[in-house]
Amino acid sequence: MKLDRKEILKALETITIAGEGKNMVESGAVANVITFGDEVVVDLVLHTPAMHIKKRAEDDIKKTIHELVSPEAKIKVNIKVETPEKNEIKGRAIPGIKNIIAVASGKGGVGKSTVTANLAVTLAKMGFSVGVLDADIYGPSMPIMFDVENEKPVSITVDGKSKMKPIESYEIKILSIGFFTAPSQAVIWRGPMAAKALNQMIFDADWGELDFMLIDLPPGTGDIHLSIMQSLPITGAVVVSTPQAVALADAKKGVAMFMQDNINVPVLGIIENMAYFTPEELPDNKYYIFGQEGAKNLAEDLNVPFLGEVPIVQSIREAGDYGRPAALQTASVIETVFEEITRNVVQETVNRNHSLPATEAIKITTMAGCSAVKKN
Repeated sequence: MKLDRKEILKALETITIAGEGKNMVESGAVANVITFGDEVVVDLVLHTPAMHIKKRAEDDIKKTIHELVSPEAKIKVNIKVETPEKNEIKGRAIPGIKNIIAVASGKGGVGKSTVTANLAVTLAKMGFSVGVLDADIYGPSMPIMFDVENEKPVSITVDGKSKMKPIESYEIKILSIGFFTAPSQAVIWRGPMAAKALNQMIFDADWGELDFMLIDLPPGTGDIHLSIMQSLPITGAVVVSTPQAVALADAKKGVAMFMQDNINVPVLGIIENMAYFTPEELPDNKYYIFGQEGAKNLAEDLNVPFLGEVPIVQSIREAGDYGRPAALQTASVIETVFEEITRNVVQETVNRNHSLPATEAIKITTMAGCSAVKKN
């Protein structure tokens, strides 16, 4: 069988890339098509640095050629992302921090903070230098989860400037509003006050050299999220959900927030928490209390990676309450679970940094809510 290049180009004219009005041939996205017998190589140039658009374009090309040209065609798609020359950086990066990962959830109660804490200690066990910013202003939980709720950050002088020194626990650097309020005190702040406090913890702290900063975001899609993305160029986002339909509906909104064209933060993947229950006396049994593989199926539907599932284990809750994240339990099921998930997060971060340019911080506008920063 010999493939015809003209037939392939005609088939590709039926595909439109998300966000563009013209088909991929007319728009110039198809840079080249080469055929070798039953093999075809398509070189594609995209101008939108979004992982889901890249994945969708590749899938559409393969599906269309198989349907319209030959089901036996062997297809390779090479995708290159080209963005306009960037002369100015909007939003302030933190010197010395290589990757900033936002951990989010569409709703509360899905274990996002627990997952963040266990990701952090697992990264540290792998040899990475890690920091955690507890951005859940109204419900900070990191001080409890790392057994440092009675600690107070001290002021140090760095290059002639006064800086906060993050609290360290299990080799993790941590800052949280919980360090500055009494345990019984409610934080009753409007958005601008919360945003100012976050900016101080981000930029007025001596974080030092970090491979990863994990930001534990509050539930939902609101003002704190926009403030963080306005202040920092986020490397990528991880969304945590439980399997039931109610949680998945909100997780879908969480993913959609990061994927919006005017925000455009790469989604590294979805983690399914409370995926199943296995009794200690019946280690081979799995009971899917909240439904089975809901977050995994959502990840497939949204074309984002599925990073793994965390079972319901009593020790995870107990460890969080006692201030020693469960992933620190050596030779345990939980340690293995979080090692696999963390490896996937690291791999997706590496993939994202290899294939996409640095994320831009966004700016808040009065009328539209948020918009991409224009770079000259």
